[in-house]
Amino acid sequence: MHLPRMKRMSKNHPTPRPNDYASALFEKLGSELTPEHLVEALTHRSFTHEHSGAPSYERLEFLGDAVLELVVTETLYANHPHFSEGQMAKIRAKAVSEECLAPIARDYLHVGPMILLGRGEYDDGGNDKDSILCDIFESLVGAVFIEHGIEAARATVHRLIDETLEKVTHEGPALDWKTSLAKIAHELGINELTYRMEVGGPDYAQVFTAYAQLEPNAASEALGVDATQPLGSGQSSTKRKAQLLAAEVAWKTLHALQTSQTQAAQTQADRTAQTEHTAENDHDADSQQRETA
Repeated sequence: MHLPRMKRMSKNHPTPRPNDYASALFEKLGSELTPEHLVEALTHRSFTHEHSGAPSYERLEFLGDAVLELVVTETLYANHPHFSEGQMAKIRAKAVSEECLAPIARDYLHVGPMILLGRGEYDDGGNDKDSILCDIFESLVGAVFIEHGIEAARATVHRLIDETLEKVTHEGPALDWKTSLAKIAHELGINELTYRMEVGGPDYAQVFTAYAQLEPNAASEALGVDATQPLGSGQSSTKRKAQLLAAEVAWKTLHALQTSQTQAAQTQADRTAQTEHTAENDHDADSQQRETA
């Protein structure tokens, strides 16, 4: 397969030729693409800015995102008739998230070396950024749809994401740590939950730290939770991710306390039942002795 030859910017910034990797990529996609669509699907806007006339992947990404959501939605609808709309929405959101798609693009499709980047983005490690890898995943799905139609695109999505979708479907609390934390806190009688945020680092590389904290009440005291201290913390380059990480730590802490509380209650119930059983046996023995006498 021969693709348009791209100008090499310098030996320190080699511009990849996608045809060097095309055969392996097509095999994993389950479909071949024309040179034009393949190059477009792999061209970041930073490359377009430095090479006028080269289209970026953004239009294909937009299309691929819609196809991906459609296929995942219809799969959930068909395979899980007992799921509510809310459950399906959470599973879909996680399955098509950057967190799930980027590793597939990086470790299975191996598209990193194929991405066409501008000098600055290349120097910044753009071919290994989750956000760009996720975009490339979607643009490739869009390219398959444009060339071969919905059935081929559907098959490609299933080839690439079915295993991830199955895993996400059974993740439970991990689908939405903040919602799961609020739920378990409510079950334990703790209704007030807050996230305290701190921001550090320079403006161009801010670091957000989130602290999940409970409001003190009788329930938190009964659990032995020091409500003056954070129950969990998380740090990330985005506020949302930091809060999710903090919520995950806090949920696991409360879940351990809840499990311990349940086990203690069960142990007490077993002891009470054993005591009552022993007392009943003693009563029966006394009755038999009196009857014998």
